[in-house]
Amino acid sequence: MPFTPNDTDFLLRLLNTPSPTGFTDEAVRLIESEVMALGAQPRRTKKGALSWEIPGVDQAAGHVTFSGHVDTLGAMVKAVKPSGRVTLHLLGGYDWATIEGEYVQVHTQSGRVITGTVMNVRQSTHIHGPALRELRREQATIEVRLDEPVFSAADTLALGVAVGDFVSLDPRAVLTPAGYLKSRHLDNKAAVAVFLAVTRDLLATPPAKTVAFHVTTYEEVGHGAATGIPAHTDELIAVDMAVVGDGQTGSEHHVTLCVADSSGPYDHALGNRLRGVARQAGIELRTDIYPYYGSDGSAAWRAGGDYPVALIGPGVEASHAYERTHLDALRDTAALILAYVR
Repeated sequence: MPFTPNDTDFLLRLLNTPSPTGFTDEAVRLIESEVMALGAQPRRTKKGALSWEIPGVDQAAGHVTFSGHVDTLGAMVKAVKPSGRVTLHLLGGYDWATIEGEYVQVHTQSGRVITGTVMNVRQSTHIHGPALRELRREQATIEVRLDEPVFSAADTLALGVAVGDFVSLDPRAVLTPAGYLKSRHLDNKAAVAVFLAVTRDLLATPPAKTVAFHVTTYEEVGHGAATGIPAHTDELIAVDMAVVGDGQTGSEHHVTLCVADSSGPYDHALGNRLRGVARQAGIELRTDIYPYYGSDGSAAWRAGGDYPVALIGPGVEASHAYERTHLDALRDTAALILAYVR
């Protein structure tokens, strides 16, 4: 079975491990330990990404790399205000309105973690009335209220909070009885959990093709897979969230093939091979275009990658906000990968 309750448990642990872009070491170590426990041999790149490979039984079948990312959206401390509250510099494509009211952790240089809440500067409707509804959500109007007795910038600085400290958002990861997984950062920790499930299956029954998995740490800022893709890669398949919403064919219950995004179309022939495998395996593969989206496949091509690239992933609703998918989509994504490499 290509996505088990153990895989779901791992995904929940990974979701609850903070890893905003640039602050991913703990999450990478968690993945590394899981891969080693399965019996594969991971290696880290100088950039901090993680790769492992499973040899194929047919040397003529070629080498396919699956790329995903463990870095997430997040923030850094931009400034400490005279009030002792903190302003943020966002990492990746958050809209300010999607994080208002969220719990955060500030990761200080000393290792101390300080909790807080994302607020706006006119948060009380009893004081500001209609001005609260009219307020534009942007860097100047959003701040973090720390859960410490701070009344000045000096108080906050005395806690060890400083400009440049990473700030992670509470993922609020929940698996519902109906099989829905709702959490921040399903983009793209869901794909990493799929990689672990597929790895376990391939180690038990080796693939025809040689398969590599490459987990990057800077995708959310555009250059995750610009380096580190194995040199002998014949095909690159990026696995990332598939956007679900109005005007899309994707679903939280299915795997999707993205044929084009903001970087242009992906490789038509490779996409068609994936479609053919899905039909043969009885997997309902949806197809979509994402005009405001980029992937590790885009980054690899921009860096000069000389191989065809395709993009697939489980359907995720409310992308870059409080996201949701279903276990069905994770199972279908794992099943499509397994069918393709065999």
